Amino acid sequence: MTSLIARPVPRVAIGLIAPVLLLGWWQWQAGHHATTFAPPSTIGPALVGMLRDGTLPGDIIATLTRAFIGLAIGAPLGIATGMAMGVWRPLDRLLGPLLNAFRQVPMIGWLPLMGLWFGVGEETQRIVIGLSAFFPAMLNSHAGVAQVERRYLEVGRVYGFTTLQRFRLILLPAAMPLILTGLTQSIAFAWIATIGTEILNGAGAGLGVEMQLAQTQQRLDMLLVVIAVTAALGFVINQIVQRLRRVLLRWQPSAL
Repeated sequence: MTSLIARPVPRVAIGLIAPVLLLGWWQWQAGHHATTFAPPSTIGPALVGMLRDGTLPGDIIATLTRAFIGLAIGAPLGIATGMAMGVWRPLDRLLGPLLNAFRQVPMIGWLPLMGLWFGVGEETQRIVIGLSAFFPAMLNSHAGVAQVERRYLEVGRVYGFTTLQRFRLILLPAAMPLILTGLTQSIAFAWIATIGTEILNGAGAGLGVEMQLAQTQQRLDMLLVVIAVTAALGFVINQIVQRLRRVLLRWQPSAL
């Protein structure tokens, strides 16, 4: 029992080495390049000030809302499209070349076009975020369904499974690992696109908007606070998704 409790301690200690070294380098740079590096001691007061005036909580809520609305639009549509293309070959031949061409365009590259069509606002940002979430979900769902061995489907036909039963009992469980991989990637891409669109639009509330404002005001302390919060939120979201993945794939040894 004692060994089980003590086992994670070395991992935590090793994981702290890089942050400690980074803080030491940061402090050294702040002492020699004060105009481009804010000392770590200024970050705490900046964080407290942004929490007290409500700026940071409001930005966090605005960014998370945009990210998850875009994700809720793009990821389910991508999963449905990818699975449909994996099941019906004619649909794959019809849509595959077009979607593969579109996905070569960086998601931020769609922002000017969407801005002309829908204006500079929430709708445009959500569409771009949705597109960012769509393609990883579509590609992985398509690959997950396409790699299902046809003999499994033949077994379903022998047992007289309906189309819905073949989908629910054969295709979906077999494709689930790659579908969840695509969902994980969609979340990461949606988060990146959210921050990127906020920086480029520079209007309203949001962590990206706050980054742009901090740069304009040359507030290095504020900028570093927002970057740290963005990284922390992304890390927490990723950990939640990984835990959810392990729960859903608990029957798969590699997922544990």
